[in-house]
Amino acid sequence: MAELTLTKDNFDELVLQSDKPVLVDFWATWCGPCQMMGPIVDKFATEFEGKYVVGKVNVDNEEELASKYGIMSIPSLIVFKNGEIYNKTVGVQTREALLKLIGE
Repeated sequence: MAELTLTKDNFDELVLQSDKPVLVDFWATWCGPCQMMGPIVDKFATEFEGKYVVGKVNVDNEEELASKYGIMSIPSLIVFKNGEIYNKTVGVQTREALLKLIGE
């Protein structure tokens, strides 16, 4: 399964109430670095299906979520554990960097 599309309507259920670590990619269609990050996040989601939840928030469609989490630059990646922000970073990341971000 590829990453989930996250919205303000499903964010609480899929991210904050998850019993697994959640990697959230805040991105936009017009963002070049976001387009570079997309396949890395997609492969990560497939590789670690069942171990982690991976989702994407389109900041143009979900301005409320982007504002709530202080997204100023994209791509921004935030890891949530037990409903709380565990770690975050900005910019294109490697698979290995994502593993460190999520706590592996």
